[in-house]
Amino acid sequence: MTTLANRYDFVFFFDVANGNPNGDPDAGNLPRMDPETNQGLVSDVSLKRKVRNYVAAAHEGAQGHEIYMTERAVLNDQHAKAYQATGLTQTAKKLPKKDEEARQLTDWMCANFFDIRTFGAVMTTEVNCGQVRGPVQLSFARSEEPVLPLEISITRSSVTNEKDRDKERTMGRKHIVPYGLYRAHGFINAKLAQKTGFTEADLDTVWTAFRDMFDLDRSAARGEMSSRRLIAFRHDSALGNAQAYKLFDRVTVSRVSGDDHIPVGDQRTHNLPPARSFGDYAIHIDEGALPEGIEIIEPF
Repeated sequence: MTTLANRYDFVFFFDVANGNPNGDPDAGNLPRMDPETNQGLVSDVSLKRKVRNYVAAAHEGAQGHEIYMTERAVLNDQHAKAYQATGLTQTAKKLPKKDEEARQLTDWMCANFFDIRTFGAVMTTEVNCGQVRGPVQLSFARSEEPVLPLEISITRSSVTNEKDRDKERTMGRKHIVPYGLYRAHGFINAKLAQKTGFTEADLDTVWTAFRDMFDLDRSAARGEMSSRRLIAFRHDSALGNAQAYKLFDRVTVSRVSGDDHIPVGDQRTHNLPPARSFGDYAIHIDEGALPEGIEIIEPF
């Protein structure tokens, strides 16, 4: 398979309705927020987890698509597979002294584990397989406008303990964002792809995962999350033809009010009712005078 030869920078939009896109365990599982702007946040770790889960389900048993970071995985056991496959002798906490042998281990891990090949991994545990910088990286996602999480009271007809049998019901809480459109930025480094063996086919898998991953991640807290749009800037070289931030600045979001499109952040949006659907927004791409060697693609 052809190793990826082109750099990509991309903008990923997704939304949530009446759900909790990424609870903060240090804040009672409240939706993550920027306390200064009240914009909602979703961590890069959360998005990568969903990609991993999608690939595990869609490519179950397929060669080269094992997932390294799985629930309750014992990482030393994952590393031991590389030593067994290569026939190398393990020394506690140390890589083999020969660079060629150390490279064999990391190459085997990259070839067999999709998420290492894609996102990289630090494998310097007791069973040491080195470190890998992955070609695909993501930013935190941030909502386009401030969100106001709601705390909803819920009841349960069953009880947990025998001592509570006579209670009619127990009470609980859940937190939701009524609606939020979130934006994340992504980066694909072709030079690192050449080192991990990340291929054009792997890129197609990543695009598909971003498109479909929320459909495999339904839960009571995330019943209505949807991938809305992915806009990628393809460079015609491995090093790239333009700075990422200048390309991202070409993608803007407006609030829709009748026939008017008001840029998000404009004072006029303060007079609009809160957004409650994707139709309340419009996404614009400035395609004029693109830097030489840049092509805009939309995988979905």
